[in-house]
Amino acid sequence: MPRPATAPCAPVAQETGREGKTLAKANLSVASRRGAAEMASATGEIAATRLGQYSWVLFEFARTPYVGLVYIFVFAPYFASTVVGDPVRGQEIWSLANTIVGVCIAVVAPFLGAISDRLGRRKPWILAFVLIMAPACWALWYAMPGAVGGLSILTITVLVIVLAVCFEFAALFHNAMLPSIAAHREIGWLSGLGLGIGNVGNLLAMVVILFGAALPASGDTLGGLLPDAPLFGLDPATYEHTRIAGPVSGVWLLLFTIPLMLWTPDRSSTNVSPNRAVREGLDQLWRTIQQARRISNVGFYLLARMLYNDGMIAILAYSGIYAVGTFGWNLTAIILFSVSLSPFSIGGGFIGGWLDRKFGAKRAIQIAVGSTCVALLGAVSITTDRIFFVIPYDAATAAPIWTFPYFQMLPEIVYIAMYMVLAVTVTAAFANSRTMMARIAPPGMMNQFFGLFAFSGTATAFAGHGIVTFFTRLSGSQQIGFGSVLLLLTAGFVAMYWTREERAADISRAPDTRPR
Repeated sequence: MPRPATAPCAPVAQETGREGKTLAKANLSVASRRGAAEMASATGEIAATRLGQYSWVLFEFARTPYVGLVYIFVFAPYFASTVVGDPVRGQEIWSLANTIVGVCIAVVAPFLGAISDRLGRRKPWILAFVLIMAPACWALWYAMPGAVGGLSILTITVLVIVLAVCFEFAALFHNAMLPSIAAHREIGWLSGLGLGIGNVGNLLAMVVILFGAALPASGDTLGGLLPDAPLFGLDPATYEHTRIAGPVSGVWLLLFTIPLMLWTPDRSSTNVSPNRAVREGLDQLWRTIQQARRISNVGFYLLARMLYNDGMIAILAYSGIYAVGTFGWNLTAIILFSVSLSPFSIGGGFIGGWLDRKFGAKRAIQIAVGSTCVALLGAVSITTDRIFFVIPYDAATAAPIWTFPYFQMLPEIVYIAMYMVLAVTVTAAFANSRTMMARIAPPGMMNQFFGLFAFSGTATAFAGHGIVTFFTRLSGSQQIGFGSVLLLLTAGFVAMYWTREERAADISRAPDTRPR
């Protein structure tokens, strides 16, 4: 039987020195008596059962469709091209929204992580953010074409900001659970499995939208296999078949969060009052800053991730917007594009786990980031009349590649091929980045350091999305604006040179050296 979510976990994370080592040994002894299903975790606590671990993985299945349906492939291009009415201006607004998200994460995440370390439990935080996201997703249904008769562009932008912030905060606590539910050697595998299963969820959600709404709305019934109109009476004239992406992602998130809440063990509450948690959390964050030299390796890693991760987020965020502006793809084409990438994203999670076991997390990250740079350069080199910057293509005289009504031009096929590579490398980098953090963060400060991890993943949004905004506006070109993220990827790749894959010193009980 799986251990209940509220079962006490041995607080190795709160112990240091001889007492911590003794407690860790005791947990190992308990684990050996209780069998392989409950081995010691990477933090010295009793690891979750397989049911608990798989339920943790399933939360990726719950939240990833939001990324595909809202953040990247369906709602984002619709917002830019139809709600705003101008893909370039829409890309600027979307960039600004994500810049604000980055500032919010930068200001709040480290404090939130430090405070929550004092409270102990993580699942209540996850549930709170899910309960904010679900109705916010549903509200996107009222994002009408031209912002007429529904929500204003400002209101929609605020919803997008709230969703992205809550998504990142939920990820903070979900990631922080990883080292306490799995053995050290299984962290990379479980992290990769989570990313892979998350992309399975995205694939299934996309298939539902594709066959239930997008294809019927375009009049393509696949020879009578599909209904001749979108399901549930969705009206294509008012883009209901597109706007349904918001409610679907919200319901999906609520439904598949349930296993995590039921079967993945949480840390026990410390019974610390909220006021005391805030006071002690802020105090610990100050001590962390004071002791920065003792954890400089973590700092170098977070700096590297701050750079390359924001570049990868931009690769995802602007893939659909860039394709709509460059090739004029409609909703069906965007979803087909997403579906074609899903097997590669799923494989990227498993490849990330394999790279981790083969080369370690640091080398795996370097391989993934370097490969991403090459593939992105290939993707932004594609336009309707040019391939790899130098190969001309005349769409007016070139014969269609096939009779299939989508992706008939060679540049479109090459663009998709580049993104298939990116789907693998970006997913692998995400998985290995989480693994690296779980292996080098002090066990007693896991929430705080995953707060810094969240900070490093979004704090440069004002730089990353700002760079895209600046270069798009300066050049009037989506190609140049999108290609500017190579600056961040390259800088992150170089910065990884100075990181080491080793556990940082636990400074949670370091002396307070502040002047009195």
